[in-house]
Amino acid sequence: MISILIIIVSILAVAGLAYLIVNKLPSKLKPVLSLLLWGVIIFLGYEIYQSIMKPIHFNKKKKARYTKVIENLKTIRDAEIAYAEVNRKFTSDPQKLISFIDTAKFALTEIKNVVVTEQRGLITIDVEKRIVDTVGFEPVINRFKDRDYKNMMSVPGTDAKFELKTGEVEKVQGIKTSVFEAKVDKAKVLEGMDIDLIRQEKEALGGVNVPGEYISVGSLDEVNSNGNWPPFYDGKKDENTDNE
Repeated sequence: MISILIIIVSILAVAGLAYLIVNKLPSKLKPVLSLLLWGVIIFLGYEIYQSIMKPIHFNKKKKARYTKVIENLKTIRDAEIAYAEVNRKFTSDPQKLISFIDTAKFALTEIKNVVVTEQRGLITIDVEKRIVDTVGFEPVINRFKDRDYKNMMSVPGTDAKFELKTGEVEKVQGIKTSVFEAKVDKAKVLEGMDIDLIRQEKEALGGVNVPGEYISVGSLDEVNSNGNWPPFYDGKKDENTDNE
């Protein structure tokens, strides 16, 4: 808003100076005011350039920061899903998640159909049954190779931690399901950048932007383990880094 006001005032100033030079001033003062006019024109051009480039630079740095934050949120999500696969519920304790990855194992099962003979009264019949056998175990940590899960709760580039909560929702009447949500305020991720653009970012509605005030994964209101970021953040990791 300030930049727009500066540009408008500058345009009016240039127009006024031009009018004075042409119509009102004596010839001996025209060179001085011409130099002043050129100075205003250069200043105006610089402000216009800055007003165009500021959002471009902001979005580039924002994407680089968001990419790192989202990578950690994906790791938290995968850790929660793995934890619930074994424990049938999510946890809000980060240390439990880390310890779980370090020590727990998944049961590897095999499902097969077998025919058994059953006596039903005076009749003997063959019945096909499905049997689930445990055939081995896989360390959970195998799914987190080359991932910095021990630091997944840290918000990259800041001293902040992700807010992690769990709860229950009634997916089917009478049956409650465990849910989780991890999130961070966008303002913490974008700290040090233009305040007006941060405010606009927190009011984003979606589309190519992350909607709302937070970058988050999961939900406390519904059974949902997705993130609220647009799909291109789920592609190849952006190699651009924030050199700020």
